[in-house]
Amino acid sequence: MRIGDIADGVTRGVEGIAAAVSETFMEPVIRLGVTGLSRAGKTVFITSLVANLMERGRMPQLRAAASGAISAAYLQPQPDNTVPRFDYETHLAALTGSEPHWPESTRAVSELRLSMKVRPGGIGGLLGAVTGPRTVHLDIVDYPGEWLLDLALMERGYAEWSGDTLARMRERPGGEAFAAVLAQADPAAKFEEVRAQGLAAAFTDALQAARVAGFSDCTPGRFLLPGELAGSPVLTFAPLPEPGAATPRGSLWREMERRYDAYKAEVVKPFFREHFSRIDRQVVLVDALGAIHAGPRAVEDLRRAMTEILGAFRPGRNAWLSQLLLGRRVERILFAATKADHLHHTQHPRLTAIMQALMRDARRRADFAGAETAAMAIAALRATVEETRTRGGESYDCVRGTLLDTGREAALYPGELPEDPGILLEAARDGAEAWLDAEYEVMRFAPARLTLRPGEGPPHIRLDKAAEFLLGDRLR
Repeated sequence: MRIGDIADGVTRGVEGIAAAVSETFMEPVIRLGVTGLSRAGKTVFITSLVANLMERGRMPQLRAAASGAISAAYLQPQPDNTVPRFDYETHLAALTGSEPHWPESTRAVSELRLSMKVRPGGIGGLLGAVTGPRTVHLDIVDYPGEWLLDLALMERGYAEWSGDTLARMRERPGGEAFAAVLAQADPAAKFEEVRAQGLAAAFTDALQAARVAGFSDCTPGRFLLPGELAGSPVLTFAPLPEPGAATPRGSLWREMERRYDAYKAEVVKPFFREHFSRIDRQVVLVDALGAIHAGPRAVEDLRRAMTEILGAFRPGRNAWLSQLLLGRRVERILFAATKADHLHHTQHPRLTAIMQALMRDARRRADFAGAETAAMAIAALRATVEETRTRGGESYDCVRGTLLDTGREAALYPGELPEDPGILLEAARDGAEAWLDAEYEVMRFAPARLTLRPGEGPPHIRLDKAAEFLLGDRLR
């Protein structure tokens, strides 16, 4: 181990001890990580959660809100001076303005601090009267789910990653076009920058096509969200078939391998050290309905992705002593299927059951390690209303809202999810091309115009229940 690594570890250990002591004896801090794969609704979730914690009239299942234990909530500057602030005010204006629209997605790490005055025991509580209110800080860290999936790369070498990636791409949209470009490359040939750029561009196009088609595991994540790294060598590589013989120095294979290793060392590892390793509560948002609509292969890809995501966590109880000795561990993890407002409430239990089945392998790992996990169906911002329509003598439970593409109002009957989630998962594991007995429709709804009374946040479905699971024990 290098001296620099030892010094870095000692420095971070001292910082961890200082933070643990401060949080234990002064004002506690909850660091909530919010992530999700493409179009899962991270920005809307954070905006609605903060708005509903500040105006708690729609939060009856958050016990600290229902009892009056939270007497005030207000925004403060976040403690991390080098992390961009989550643009809460702009996003809230987009959702609640006279012409509401969905806010722009965040494309990098951002953070927001919400501070709450909490009276132990709530209004009239004896403990609160004796000790007085305390301040609890909620630091919300927003980061792309694609970056979280990258953490699995840390345990894989270039050859293994290339083999796995090429195998997956054969069954995905965009894979055929990339294979055509790859067929023109010789891994043992002398490295040429133009050739590497062409391969990286074709690989990126294939990842984009897979994501648009509803697939979840589209790593490396920075290829889709490059930011300031666009065009750099660390993002100019692609998977190659492993050559049968040893490759010489200066070959295409050796340079691609070097850049892959640099991606892990210079992109993935700093993200883990600076952001992910400091989280102690986590919500993973999943567009399960979108994957179901995309078909069995997208559902199976989602199941594998969620298992890999949980493998990146260090779950366990976050006792003060263990913080000092072992570093912070994730205590609670919520897997939330978003867009529950696209279904009539009678189907919400079925969506939750599908979510639980999708996460079964992943949840077993976390439960075994001591972390609490939960799965539920939510809508951070309700964009539809429910109605029942009759056609041909049969009744259909529908949702009605404003279509995003046309601005017209429409009623949607998405199809009926199966009572047994195994019906979906079996077809997904078997690699079926399409669902045999049903089709599941998805429409894109625009946010509805809102009229909020004083003390009310935006309308939602089970956001208060999600908040109770993630934060409730620290607000009592």
